[in-house]
Amino acid sequence: MGWREVVQTVLWLAVVGVILFASAGDWYWPQAWTFLGEIGVSAFLLVSWLARHDPALLKSRTSSPFHRDQRLWDRLFMIGAGIAVVGWMVLAGLDARRFRWSSLPFLAQGLGAILVAACMILSWQVFRANSFAAPQVRIQAERGQVVVTTGPYRMVRHPMYAAAIIYFIGVPLLLGSAWALLPVPLFIAAFGARAIGEERMLRQSLPGYDAYADRVRFRFMPGIW
Repeated sequence: MGWREVVQTVLWLAVVGVILFASAGDWYWPQAWTFLGEIGVSAFLLVSWLARHDPALLKSRTSSPFHRDQRLWDRLFMIGAGIAVVGWMVLAGLDARRFRWSSLPFLAQGLGAILVAACMILSWQVFRANSFAAPQVRIQAERGQVVVTTGPYRMVRHPMYAAAIIYFIGVPLLLGSAWALLPVPLFIAAFGARAIGEERMLRQSLPGYDAYADRVRFRFMPGIW
């Protein structure tokens, strides 16, 4: 892992921390420190693993969120998603610490920590299986992209989105904010719409994806959707 990735990870953690603690108005927020510690350790482990095993994927995931081959609708999605996530974290800080509109029991917070860890583990499994797991919706012709059918892709077509959904449920629980759970169905719907758009592109442009999609029926969760 190079200094560039270290600096990027530290800056990302710092920005997340500032958003949470500024909205909470309280730097002594144990749940937020637990959350930052958990995602910080996980991020450094993932980045270190990618640096050793898949530098091309690491470069893809730590470069600009926008790419010249990316669909316009996906650029707009990522801008909207970034704004929504910042607002979501602000809501969690306002709710759980500044105004205390709601509270969650310790067991729920523990479950949230487990879900965040599960998200990170599933993300690692995705990276192990799919060297083309770029953050943008695009065909990576320059890297000879092929259909991936191993690892978690044997069970669902979009395991990275499944990991994100687990994350968006786990974070409000860990932070102790019931209000921050309210936008989660909207996030899931947005991921669903993006998955449908992505599959339309893959069916048109990636040989073998039609057969894979016919074989693996579910997008996010086996038996549900």
